[in-house]
Amino acid sequence: MPRTPPFRPQSVNRQPKTISRRTVLKLGGTLLLSVLGPLPAAAAQILAVRVWPADDYTRVTLENDAALKATHFIVKDPERLVVDIEGLELNPTLKSLVAKIQSNDPYIKQVRVGQNRPNVVRLVFDLKEEIKPQVFTLEPVGAYKHRLIFDLYPVRAVDPIAAMIEKGEWSPAGVPTAPAMPGAPLAGLPAPPPADPVKTDTPPLKTDTPPLKSPLSTPELAQQQQRADGGKAGAPPKVLRMITIALDPGHGGEDPGASGNRGTHEKDIVLAIAKRLKGKLEEQPNMRVMLTRDADYFVPLGTRVDKARKVQADLFVSIHADAFVDASARGSSVFALSEKGASSSAARWLANKENQADTIGGVNVKNNDLQLASVLFDLSTTAQINDSMKLAKAVLGEIGGINRLHKGAVEQAGFAVLKAPDIPSILIETAFISNPEEEARLLDNAYQDQIADAIVKGIRHYFAKNPPLAKSRLT
Repeated sequence: MPRTPPFRPQSVNRQPKTISRRTVLKLGGTLLLSVLGPLPAAAAQILAVRVWPADDYTRVTLENDAALKATHFIVKDPERLVVDIEGLELNPTLKSLVAKIQSNDPYIKQVRVGQNRPNVVRLVFDLKEEIKPQVFTLEPVGAYKHRLIFDLYPVRAVDPIAAMIEKGEWSPAGVPTAPAMPGAPLAGLPAPPPADPVKTDTPPLKTDTPPLKSPLSTPELAQQQQRADGGKAGAPPKVLRMITIALDPGHGGEDPGASGNRGTHEKDIVLAIAKRLKGKLEEQPNMRVMLTRDADYFVPLGTRVDKARKVQADLFVSIHADAFVDASARGSSVFALSEKGASSSAARWLANKENQADTIGGVNVKNNDLQLASVLFDLSTTAQINDSMKLAKAVLGEIGGINRLHKGAVEQAGFAVLKAPDIPSILIETAFISNPEEEARLLDNAYQDQIADAIVKGIRHYFAKNPPLAKSRLT
């Protein structure tokens, strides 16, 4: 009779035992997760902190990899702004904000940073005076990721005329302290040093301007002065008012503008040129200048126009340095406003790019002044465009003598910054900063002087044919 093999129960029970252990582990893990709940999301990371102090306002920017939620409140005696930021853990980048506050900041004395509670960071700004804060977020745009913005405005907004009076750049009576005698020519500009020979595809624009005369000695203004003296031909003429010019260095602060191969930022170049131009214009006995910005900070497009209108500017000149995807593009251009569309596809492209400044620089949409959007293209705007074209042609003709012109004629497009309906306004692209040769020239002090001299000459030619008579202003 065959023998039955022995029964081994341990071999039969091994597999069920292993399965049972795995099952228990899975059940235990599930039970643990159900008790603890879902794991918290990783805290947002601060990538950069920036501070832009200016008399107009001080801006503090926190750039981060995710959208942040912040609440703020003011504490009195002494003045403090307290900001709580949720979903954030303190890191070295955020701590570096403390060292970025400058002693000459008009509004911030110092800032303290700390972990107020888990996942909440608190910033405390010790203030130098009472402020009106604006705290808002910006979606990613251009090279920037999410941004949390703190704008600290003075309770009493800076008035452009008051600022100029304080700096000694504005006479309350509206006349120069040492008025020029009518009939005396304007101080002559020194001949600019010879520029490096530059090949040009377009010959310099020729203008039919008459021999340069002082805008204070034109027959029209002489008659106006005579009427002001009661019609007495022998009475000594009086200077009725000064010419006010608004210079607008483009971009600034969070908005660097175009950049060159050397890392040069448009905002820095145009501010340097504008300051040179301001000094040369103020050498004229009957001209004064207002800069829409005199330091590295962001000014919204509408605010630039508003500043010019507040000082009742006779001219508005916006200074830029162009860029294009093709590094071979070069030359200077002058633009005026258009109410019927751009004069070329390139002009349209450039206007669209420049009009994005508010998006890149960062405007608080809830508090943005929508005045520009509501400007009506009426008869006053048509007259403004006509005068702007005259000014642009005069300036382009002078710039064509020192640099190649990108185009031999004034171009037009819907630049938001040129939409003051009562001020002749032009936008000057001094050169292509994206072109290595022209970037080098823009960095050169001598070339910056040449550009400034050319613009001054163009403005003087314009006033020689279009004297600054008294005119009504839109409010």
